[in-house]
Amino acid sequence: MHVGMGLFFQGLEDGRDDHDVVRGGLALADQAEPRGFGSIWTAEHHFTRYHMMPNPVQLLTYLAGRTTTARLGTMVVVLPWHDPVRVAEEIAWLDSVSGGRVVLGLGRGLGSIEFDGFRLEMGESRQRFVEYATAISGALETGAIEADGPLYRQPRAELHPPALTTFRGRTYASAVSPESAKIMATLGYGLMLIAQKPWEVTVRETTEYRELFRDLHGVDPPAPVLVNFTTVDPDPVRARELHDEYATAYARSTIDHYAFTDARLEHVPGYEYYAGLRRNIAKHGLPAFNRFLADLQMGGTPDELVEQTVERVRALDADGVVNLFAFGGMPQHVAQRALDVYSEQVLPRLAAVDVHRDIGAPAQSAYPPSTSTV
Repeated sequence: MHVGMGLFFQGLEDGRDDHDVVRGGLALADQAEPRGFGSIWTAEHHFTRYHMMPNPVQLLTYLAGRTTTARLGTMVVVLPWHDPVRVAEEIAWLDSVSGGRVVLGLGRGLGSIEFDGFRLEMGESRQRFVEYATAISGALETGAIEADGPLYRQPRAELHPPALTTFRGRTYASAVSPESAKIMATLGYGLMLIAQKPWEVTVRETTEYRELFRDLHGVDPPAPVLVNFTTVDPDPVRARELHDEYATAYARSTIDHYAFTDARLEHVPGYEYYAGLRRNIAKHGLPAFNRFLADLQMGGTPDELVEQTVERVRALDADGVVNLFAFGGMPQHVAQRALDVYSEQVLPRLAAVDVHRDIGAPAQSAYPPSTSTV
């Protein structure tokens, strides 16, 4: 199966400045391709130390010049925060200079602090995502962007250079609510899954998405991408300590960054799902929810991690897993050891399993890009 590496520039440690966090992440990135990872990914966030990455395409363009074979994935570009013309141009350019190695991940955003910082109306994000995504996907296929929607109007403008080849089969989107999953199926996107729900719910909703995609397009969707915040150590006791400390700290940072306990989300159109999440937190308590989120991430000894990964990838019929090794206030030497152990004792075994699974390969059977305004 495909095994990728994700970069998360999270600054939770006391006394470690932002620049040191960036240097540490880049040091891990430089090891990805030589150690056998098939792709390198990063997400987009702004205005806090939760993840210090304002432009994933900028970083991936830098990494394109430092690699030759690894695919380069956005995890994700948050469309409502961008001019769609610039996104289409930047992705097409990266695809050209990397030799067609881009895997495009898109999302609509959740952090109210980020919408506020960009002076944007959060309640418009779902509609903006649909209109922007439709225009961008069309531009990557045709070489020109245009739109005439309620919120986004764009006269026809050509992309030079255009994308090297089709993005059908290598475009994904994050989706947590069932309503978002329906939008992604309509747009023809694969799913990028970062565990936030009980595992059985994730499997069921992924199956429902796949069936809807087939009904809409007459072909199977791109297989999902599974994203995991990964802790690993050969010593079972140490492996549990790593998970308890760092996966739990990461989960708590997620709760804080996205303000899951803030009633504001309950009143923002398009975010109704999170009203139920807040009620669940109130019912069970914040510590229990924190632990629940942490325990959704896979971790353990190398044997345990191989077993968990194969089981989850097969249950989702995913094409592989993307691992993040530095998060939750983890010192650089701890992240480096996790990468060493994973690269030597986990990755080769996973790469030999289900070798047909390959994240981001262009679709063999084409389906027309959607023009829906869901």
